Amino acid sequence: MRISLRGLTKRFGAALAVDGLSLDVRPGELVSLVGGSGCGKTTTLRMIAGFERPDAGQILFDDRVVNGVPPRRRNVGIVFQSYALFPTMTVADNIAFGLRVAHWPEPKLRARVAEMVALTHLGGLEGRYANQLSGGQQQRVALARALARRPEVLLLDEPLSALDAKIRLRLRGELRRIQQDLGITAVYVTHDQEEALSIADRIAVMRAGRIEQIGGPEEIYARPQTEFVADFVGISNLLACRVVSAANGVVDWEGERLRVPLAPGADGAVIVSIRPEKLSVGTDAAADRNRLQGVLEVVTFLGPFVRLEVTVHGRPFWVDVPTERATALERRKPLTLAFVPADCVVLPEGAPAVP
Repeated sequence: MRISLRGLTKRFGAALAVDGLSLDVRPGELVSLVGGSGCGKTTTLRMIAGFERPDAGQILFDDRVVNGVPPRRRNVGIVFQSYALFPTMTVADNIAFGLRVAHWPEPKLRARVAEMVALTHLGGLEGRYANQLSGGQQQRVALARALARRPEVLLLDEPLSALDAKIRLRLRGELRRIQQDLGITAVYVTHDQEEALSIADRIAVMRAGRIEQIGGPEEIYARPQTEFVADFVGISNLLACRVVSAANGVVDWEGERLRVPLAPGADGAVIVSIRPEKLSVGTDAAADRNRLQGVLEVVTFLGPFVRLEVTVHGRPFWVDVPTERATALERRKPLTLAFVPADCVVLPEGAPAVP
């Protein structure tokens, strides 16, 4: 099923929650809506589900406008952040609830519950109650219940946010496997950029009720189109620069002349974004690289790599280096940072969001 949103707008009193948003989700695709609190991602999901009605715009499932269709008739499965399981029901009864409401015959119902139990790896837990399950098990029950009626659309609202890091990592892989195995169209809301990058076919980064940028995970991370996206998704070193020579790709930052990939005719103020892993340290930087002199302030061990905080001209730079290369580095000592011009992204200052 294709989901098409056309100019969706939603207000709550004087507050504009969603501002003329348009989006297409292709059949079998998982699109993640990501953004900070209050950006409109959950309101957008609730409009797709039918829990909120847009003040303007259209929601289409394939070519059918569903603005006035109640949630129970939209054939969507929903997994909430809280899971919303029935505490007085067993795992099997929770999964079967929607099927019983739809008056499925008992033999067909039991077969479907068994299928969902196998799909979500809940074998042996059918007779347990919700308060006897771990958080990860409850999440899988909620997913099984959402999928039991064979919905054409799966909507997930922060489904893993209440879980600890290791369980969250494992279950997002299971969610992705199930979604791909079933070929179901899915919209996944999260504030966790790493989660979105790992699970989605495409990511829509939202800000103030609008989509700032939409694209594949690699595109969003490596080629952000606005300063907000570069700063929100992952970690970026953002430098407010002024163009010196567009023809030669030269900008000025704090009196430093840096070579960057400028567009023809670029002029005035620009933002240069450099990811921490694109910066190298040491005095032996090749001649074709930009160099900056700083002082090492903080060393943070993160397992396979170490994150350095280096102060250059009074502002912090974050630099990721392999752990074994950081053993000889000393705090409060001078350090040379270097980066290849092609490894940074140049953004127009104040670049607007996508309509």
